[in-house]
Amino acid sequence: MILVKFVCAIITRLLFILVSLIGVWRVKTVKNDNMYWLLTVLYLPLVVEMIITLKQRKGKDYKWFSPAILFFLISIIPSIWLLELHHQENKASDPQCRKLDSWDNVKSILPTNGTMGEETLKVLLILLILGKWLLPLGGGVTRDELSQLLLIFVGTAADILEFTSETLSDVKENNNQLVYVILAVWTWSMLQFPFHLAVVTSRPQNSDEPKGGDGCCNLVLSRHSTDIWNIVESLFIQDGPFLVVRLIVMIYFDVFHQMLVFFAIKNFLVVVLNFYRLIVICQDFKPTSSSSPPPSISSPV
Repeated sequence: MILVKFVCAIITRLLFILVSLIGVWRVKTVKNDNMYWLLTVLYLPLVVEMIITLKQRKGKDYKWFSPAILFFLISIIPSIWLLELHHQENKASDPQCRKLDSWDNVKSILPTNGTMGEETLKVLLILLILGKWLLPLGGGVTRDELSQLLLIFVGTAADILEFTSETLSDVKENNNQLVYVILAVWTWSMLQFPFHLAVVTSRPQNSDEPKGGDGCCNLVLSRHSTDIWNIVESLFIQDGPFLVVRLIVMIYFDVFHQMLVFFAIKNFLVVVLNFYRLIVICQDFKPTSSSSPPPSISSPV
């Protein structure tokens, strides 16, 4: 079993490095400049992390944080930025993005297509999910928590893919400001993958625990930690920023269509529901007034 975990840890990190190297190669190809090979320096932290983790932790990941996924994102995101910016600057001359429905189309995309594209983003997100699945469990992480985390990853990846593909399709020619905004929010949303705070196991409420008093805050935080972190991620990393970007696209850049309005309403509803959930959780912070027993009324003698 230890050998299997060790091999899985190595294979996952080598796969990350390979994909990062392919990304750098694609940037060098579309830019036709060997200077972009310097981007390979960005995956050196992933190599160092692999050596340290294999030596000290026998390949096991951490409980709340995955440095391998973080360093993989650091190594691949700059290449995706360069490819997408190149595509936006050369929309007229770039070929249309082909679907990966045949081996000939796959081979034609690899050397020439310089866009991030829906298919490239799909590969990246699927690799993140599979990579987390293959990485050995960190200390204290159960298989149940891992399954919950992977389900969260699938839902998050679907939302990020929809946001990036739909919103980038609204970019008009020579509108680099909007491209920068979309890519920045997309990069920010990817931070959900290396951090796993949303799978903290909530303590079930014990009937013997007091509902009020000095330990009320600690008890509520312990019971609702998963909900709180999910709300924080939704409001500040995913649905909140996605809603702001879509409002900017509609109001400032004057782009308006049915799909954009639909997803903006969806993000708005999620934000409102999360605030409602937060208000419900905050009700537990209000300690119940410890009323003293009513004074006994002495019967007249």
